[in-house]
Amino acid sequence: SAVHEYADAHGFVVHTPKSLKKDADARAVFAAHNADVAVVAAYGLILPQDVLDAPTHGCINIHASLLPRWRGAAPIQRAILAGDAQSGVCIMQMEAGLDTGPVLLDDSVAITHATTATTLHDDLAVMGGRLIVDAMAQLETLVAQT
Repeated sequence: SAVHEYADAHGFVVHTPKSLKKDADARAVFAAHNADVAVVAAYGLILPQDVLDAPTHGCINIHASLLPRWRGAAPIQRAILAGDAQSGVCIMQMEAGLDTGPVLLDDSVAITHATTATTLHDDLAVMGGRLIVDAMAQLETLVAQT
């Protein structure tokens, strides 16, 4: 991915296990980072509970739909095909189920007759970037208060 290429070009270590569910060594590497929080976007698989629990404040997902309407894969395309009037992004705390955790932040955008999967994807990508920054600022504030 473009993110992986950027990370490689800038000296960041990138891990790409084929399965976190089946690879205990990969889960151990993840836990060894002692992260405060993990941010997940477009991963497409359910994370094992020990991965969800490894970061101090858990795992946060940037989900490209207004939950719970379109859980799982292809939420952008599904919203357009269903004729939804709007879509959006939810920043959610991840739990063991597929897109079942509590929504921390969300925002929406209209779907019009001119909306395509590409234009909606691009709008939601910008929205998701803004919302995850806002979510991390809120988390930082909460941590500072404790």
